[in-house]
Amino acid sequence: MDTLKTLQTINACHGPAGDESSVADAIEKLAAPYADKIKRDVMGNLIVRKKGSGPKVMFAAHMDSIGFIVTHIDEKGFLRFGKVGGLRPNSCVHTPVRFKNGVRGVVSLDCGVEPKDMTLEDLYIDVGAKSREEAQGLVRIGDTAVFDGPAFSAGDRLVSPYMDDRIACVVLLKALEMLGKSDNDLYFVFTVQEELGLRGAKTAAYGIDPDYGVAVDVTWSDDELNPRHRGSSTAGGGASIKVMDGSVICHPQMVKRLEELALAREIPYQMDVIRQGGTDAGSIHLTRSGVYTGGVSIPCRYMHSPVEMVDARDVEACAGLVAAFAEAELE
Repeated sequence: MDTLKTLQTINACHGPAGDESSVADAIEKLAAPYADKIKRDVMGNLIVRKKGSGPKVMFAAHMDSIGFIVTHIDEKGFLRFGKVGGLRPNSCVHTPVRFKNGVRGVVSLDCGVEPKDMTLEDLYIDVGAKSREEAQGLVRIGDTAVFDGPAFSAGDRLVSPYMDDRIACVVLLKALEMLGKSDNDLYFVFTVQEELGLRGAKTAAYGIDPDYGVAVDVTWSDDELNPRHRGSSTAGGGASIKVMDGSVICHPQMVKRLEELALAREIPYQMDVIRQGGTDAGSIHLTRSGVYTGGVSIPCRYMHSPVEMVDARDVEACAGLVAAFAEAELE
């Protein structure tokens, strides 16, 4: 499975939080050859099962992305918007966006507002309309838009909008492809609405009731220019084994087991501690009476921007580590 081509296929879909069905359709086609059973729950989580008689293991990567939602159309045809998830104004201004129906536009800044002072309320989307009536023929209040940028390679690095968390969806698909014999009852879950508070993972974990959970997501890459050391991982350093973030302190046994598997299989790895932010692990570990929960993360530069960057070698390492845990003998 080619990482970049798979990412491009998934990213061609419209999938902001709350409207992930197109992404789920694409992933279901890619996962079908490796699945014993595929279903979707009420929330829209895509659950790919590899049946086994052993412990239940849930892997989670979220399909949803941050996005824009139209709140007002003015008399000149410009669109005001609210945020779906963690949009930041400096990552939005002067970027192209696309709507689910294919309409494209650009985000711009109110005249007279200094970029250093701007907030999301100072931004608008221009879809090329000359009046409110023309704009209303293109989009409606409540329509959502996403960053409209390409996915491409730059040496060993991959650049794309929505690496968070489509690249982790690719990791789960690659792990499914490389998976060997396993007695475990495996659930590869592509979750919804993570960007709005880890919502999909909460219902999926409750329904599956797993013995073990592993959240796969991106993490802050601590190697941008003049980093503030928000995290401990670096691009190209290997799979990041989650220790702690703002949503979870991973179970020590899970951290130990993932590290042992990485060493045994000679998978490059590093430890992942970030000071803020969270993953689906935050919901999974609190399910019912508790779940042994860990995380595997891909270091990512420029998170929540249209040009998120990861290292392709880290993607392979993460897929290998996920497959290793899926195959492991678990009690």
